[in-house]
Amino acid sequence: MAFNACVALSLTNSQLFLVSSMQVCSGFRSSVACNVRCRPLKADAVSIGSRFRNFGVARAKGQKIEDHSLLDDSMDNTDDEQVGDGRPKVPERDFTGTAYVPVYVMLPLSVIDMNCELVDPEDLLNQLRILKSANVDGVMIDCWWGIVEAHAPQVYNWSGYRRLFQMVRDLKLKLQVVMSFHECGGNVGDDVHIPLPQWVIEIGETNPDIYFTDREGRRNTECLTWGIDKERVLKRRTAVEVYFDYMRSFRVEFDEFFQDGIISEIEIGLGPCGELRYPSYPAKHGWTYPGIGEFQCYDKYLMKSLSKAAEVRGHSFWGRGPENAGSYNSAPHEIGFFRDGGDYDSYYGRFFLNWYSQVLIDHGDRVLALANLAFEGTGISVKLSGIHWWYKTASHAAELTSGFYNPSNRDGYAPIAAMLRKHGVALNFTCFEMRTVDQYEGFPEALADPEGLVWQVLNAAWDACIPLASENALPCYDREGYNKILENAKPLHNPDGRHLSVFTYLRLSPVLMERHNFQEFERFVKRMHGEAVSDSNAI
Repeated sequence: MAFNACVALSLTNSQLFLVSSMQVCSGFRSSVACNVRCRPLKADAVSIGSRFRNFGVARAKGQKIEDHSLLDDSMDNTDDEQVGDGRPKVPERDFTGTAYVPVYVMLPLSVIDMNCELVDPEDLLNQLRILKSANVDGVMIDCWWGIVEAHAPQVYNWSGYRRLFQMVRDLKLKLQVVMSFHECGGNVGDDVHIPLPQWVIEIGETNPDIYFTDREGRRNTECLTWGIDKERVLKRRTAVEVYFDYMRSFRVEFDEFFQDGIISEIEIGLGPCGELRYPSYPAKHGWTYPGIGEFQCYDKYLMKSLSKAAEVRGHSFWGRGPENAGSYNSAPHEIGFFRDGGDYDSYYGRFFLNWYSQVLIDHGDRVLALANLAFEGTGISVKLSGIHWWYKTASHAAELTSGFYNPSNRDGYAPIAAMLRKHGVALNFTCFEMRTVDQYEGFPEALADPEGLVWQVLNAAWDACIPLASENALPCYDREGYNKILENAKPLHNPDGRHLSVFTYLRLSPVLMERHNFQEFERFVKRMHGEAVSDSNAI
């Protein structure tokens, strides 16, 4: 079964800059395209051809609406008859009476500045009122570690967030809040840069091993290595203690919003881009799609862990990273470790990959245990990235370097789902909107299969009985895109009646507020809620 939420495109670098100049998004997301959490650039998320043309048409329509705000009925009816490229519209499925799927809207990355002050509150209030008029359930906001605890350990400034939360409560909306322990910015289209806290950066200047490190010794300052989860290197605190103190401070500061049910969900950032994965494909180190990426375990803390695991296994010489794993932009068939029959499936390879993936799971386990203490009684979620390129190979190399031990002869997502179930945590997967056929249009050599990956992850989540959530990758404004989201949110032939627990729309913007675009969005919200729409050609 395909889960295709929104128009997602696979672009060349020059096309990516074109999209950026169109200002269709504040940044491209890792794993899907748009930078929801300020993610490293990934050109994989998109497909050249009709989808790009359709998206461009939708944006052009938005501009036209902006220039001519008063439209007659004939213009509105034109879009009901055909989609953006002139093809006849496919009859819509009737979602009247279907399950209620809550819809949230992500707020702009720049809504809170580096001084933790709310930016342009009057304009934001007007936009929130418009969202409320469309009966959205709430909004999502990132609470950036680099803003709140910016200058000194355990000195927190929540002032701008408090003002924002009060505004949301007054409008009787709800909040999804992201504990964002990673860096924001530095990607195509980003208009915001939020580094890690300054006091952490100062520690990193004398101890760069607090960051993930590749085989060549290059450091990734986007987030802290999991090797210091239990090391007291952050002003006499471990990384996990720092995260817990931050979460506990948030819980105490905003107790009234928890008590009133305004804060409905907390998403816990567990790695780069807020996702549970290694930063294996950083654009800052030259990675381009569809490179396999590199293992990120060469800081002294993770290497110490690897050496200890090798000694316990009885093979101390295994306490090293693979020597034939290629570089960021290698292809699997070129590399001894990842080629068919390669060392990834040797005794050493299986040992190393078991250790590497278990470090990822253990990190999630540790942080989520403390998150449940901090946020007892509140829903918690975790974001998992969709590493779909090279999925049609035996080794699944890009997944392996990201920490997902998922070669063709092993299910790498079931252990992650089991860990999430242990803590009662929902899975938010980021690859729902992509079609395998679209990937072949732009990068056939990548042997990508996003639909196959989605199907595997969904089954892992369903087998573990954990809730599933989703977000779109690029802004959707057209009915065709919304219909795809609806089909995936509420699968027609699922015998168990499963559906998404929540959908979060990316992102509040002036383009969404344009008259025609907002009318389509309002219609979409009604259908996600299972309400009838008067202009439907549904079957």
